Amino acid sequence: MFLVFVMVIIGFSLLLITLKIYIKLTTGWDRSHTCLVGKTAVVTGPDSGIGFYTTLDLAKRGARVIMACRNREDGEDARAKIIKITGNPNIVVKFYEATSFDSIRAFAKDFNETEERLDILVNNAGMGTKERLKTNDGCNVVMQVNYYSSFLLTHLLIDKLKASAPSRIVNVASILHKIAYLDSDDLDRYPKQFPLSFCVTYGNSKLGVVCFNIELARRLEGTGVTTNALHPGFIFTNIFNEITGLQRIIVAFFASICSKTPLEGAQTSIYLAVSPKVKNISGQYFVDCARENLSKEITRDHYLKKIWENTEKIVRLSPDEKIIYK
Repeated sequence: MFLVFVMVIIGFSLLLITLKIYIKLTTGWDRSHTCLVGKTAVVTGPDSGIGFYTTLDLAKRGARVIMACRNREDGEDARAKIIKITGNPNIVVKFYEATSFDSIRAFAKDFNETEERLDILVNNAGMGTKERLKTNDGCNVVMQVNYYSSFLLTHLLIDKLKASAPSRIVNVASILHKIAYLDSDDLDRYPKQFPLSFCVTYGNSKLGVVCFNIELARRLEGTGVTTNALHPGFIFTNIFNEITGLQRIIVAFFASICSKTPLEGAQTSIYLAVSPKVKNISGQYFVDCARENLSKEITRDHYLKKIWENTEKIVRLSPDEKIIYK
C-alpha cells in the first residue's frame, strides 16, 4: 500500500514538472525590433505585473508612455525604475481610477487636451476579488475595472487614435472567459455562490473584453486603428491580493505550477502593440503571440451587439461619444 502511495506521488510530481516545462517551452516572445521614437502610448495599470513590463518595453523602444495609475506613489516608483533602466525620461504618470467613470473622463479630457497623438492604447488594468462589491457608479467592481473602464476609455480616446493612424488598441483578456456566464441582459449579475465563484465573475469581465474587442474591430474597419485581445497566461500578480483562505491556497498551488513570470506574461501585449506581423490584423484573440480561434457562441452578432449596447448605457455614453459603423 505504501509503495502504491509513493508511486502515485512520484507520478503526480512528474506530471506537474512536465506541465511546468511545457508552459515554459510554449511561452511566446516578441522578437521584433520596432522603434517607437516619436510615438505615444497609454498603458493602464502600469505600476506592477505585466503592465509594468509592457510599459518598460515600450519605453525601451523610445515611446512617450503615459502611465495611467490609481496610486500616484506606486506609479512614480515604477516610473523612476523605468527611466533608470531605459534612460528614456519621456514617461509620465497620470491619475486613473478604474472604479470611477468620472476619473476616467477626467483622465481622457486631460490627455486629449495635452497630448498631440496616441499610437498605442493598452487596456491592461485589472483586478480580482471574492467580495461582491459595488463601485460608486453602482456597478459590479470587477466588471467595471476589467471591462467597463476599458470600454469607456477607448471611446473617449478614439479620435486621437484615428488621427494618429495607423494605431493600435491592445485589450488584456483571459482564458477564464471560457468559464464565464455573461448575461447580455444583465451584465452586472453575480454568479451563484459556490467555491471559486470569483473566477466566474472575473471570467465574465474578461468575456466582456473579448466581445468588446470583436465588435470594436468591426466599427473601426477602414480607420487605420486595429484592436486585438489576448490571454497573457496565468500570472500570480497583485490582482489576487484580496483572495484569502482556502481559495487563495488553491489559486497559489496552481500558480506555483502553471504561472508565468510577469515578464513572460507581458510578451503577447507587447507583440500586439509593436510587431509588424499583426499590423493589419484586428478583432482577434491571441495566446502566446499566436492567434487562437474563439467559440461560435461568443461571436454571434446579436450577442455581441446586445452586450455593446448595454455597456454604452452602463458607462453613460453621449450620442457624440459613440463609435458607430461607417
